[in-house]
Order: sequence, then C-alpha cells, then structure tokens
Amino acid sequence: MNRKGDKALVVGLDIGTSRVKVLVGEYAPGEPVEVIGIGSHSCNGLKRGVVIDIESTIHAIQRAVEEAESLAACEIRSAFASISGGHTHCRNSPGIVPIRDREVSQADIVQVLEAAKAVAVPSDQRIVHAIAQEYSIDNSQDGIRHPVGMSGVRLEVRAHLVLCALSAAQNITKCVNRCGLQVDELVLGALASSQSVLTDDEKDLGVALVDI
Repeated sequence: MNRKGDKALVVGLDIGTSRVKVLVGEYAPGEPVEVIGIGSHSCNGLKRGVVIDIESTIHAIQRAVEEAESLAACEIRSAFASISGGHTHCRNSPGIVPIRDREVSQADIVQVLEAAKAVAVPSDQRIVHAIAQEYSIDNSQDGIRHPVGMSGVRLEVRAHLVLCALSAAQNITKCVNRCGLQVDELVLGALASSQSVLTDDEKDLGVALVDI
C-alpha cells in the first residue's frame, strides 16, 4: 500500500489510447479522499484498449507517474489500473450460499459473489468484476441491496460479471510492473467513470454515462 505520513494513498492509473493519466489521492479512516497529485503523458502504445507497443506504453506510464509523484511529493508503489476496449463484455450470473450463523455478514457477501463467479469462462478470458445487482434471502425477500445484518438461511445474488481478454489484462499488468509498480486491481474504465460521476439517485433512475 502507498502511504504518506499517517495517511494512506490511493492511486488511479488510466491507460488510454492517446494518453496515460495518473491521479494520487490521500485519505484517513472515515475521511473523503483528497486529490494531491495528477500526471499525464501522451501515449500511442494502445489501440482499442489493447497494448500494441509495450515499450511506448511503459515510457508513457513512467512519465505520468513521475509527474504525479512530483506534485504529490510521494513515491508511488502501486495503482489501480484501468482496462477497457472491445475485448470487454458482460454477462449475468447467479450465486447462492448458506448463511453462516443465520445472520448475513460481510464474509457471506464475499462468498456469494465468489459463487456467482464460479462459471465456465473461456481460457482466453478472465473475470474482472462481479457486481451485485440485487440479493435475496430464503426466496421470500428479494430486491435487497444491503443484506448485511439480515436474518435467514440462504443468501442469493444476481450478479453482473465483467470479463476481458486475458492477454489484454496480462499485457497491461506487465507494463505497470515494468515501471516498478504493483497493480492493486484492474478496473473497467467505464465502471470507474460511473462511480466517480453518477450519484446513487442517478443510478436508481437509470442514468447512463457515455464516455466518447
């Protein structure tokens, strides 16, 4: 984990077709993230979200990271990296697990999402996200968004799986690693944008974010 003094750092790395952008934020428990540094550099190492020139991509990441480090006065060791492109796609998948101790815990949430991910995936693809759409308990309570603390015997989830080309994920990870950084997690670019821009009310109303 990145740290600066007594605060933790979170780093976002957006590897796009024309530019690489880095954002550094710092936070303490219970406090919002404060942006303390940004970096940007032109990049021509990707095409449609797929790395086509590793060395060019590495160079762009290094320059953008150096700029962000200079502004934030910190050393970046890891980052959440974006992934996007036509090789990404989605599918729905259910998951079901018994509820331990008859009360839903966060561990049960993790387990049921893992159950939803236990589907046959082609060898050239990997699952990037398992996003819960809704939960149900004992087939009598459905449409649940936050089941933690609720009582029951069986927990089910309707999940939305985001998949990508395995080689695309591996090459992005390789580029980041070659810059001396670890990848905390790969994040679908469109999902990251929606989480940053749309409010919960807008999501409930079905607002779509179009990134052109």
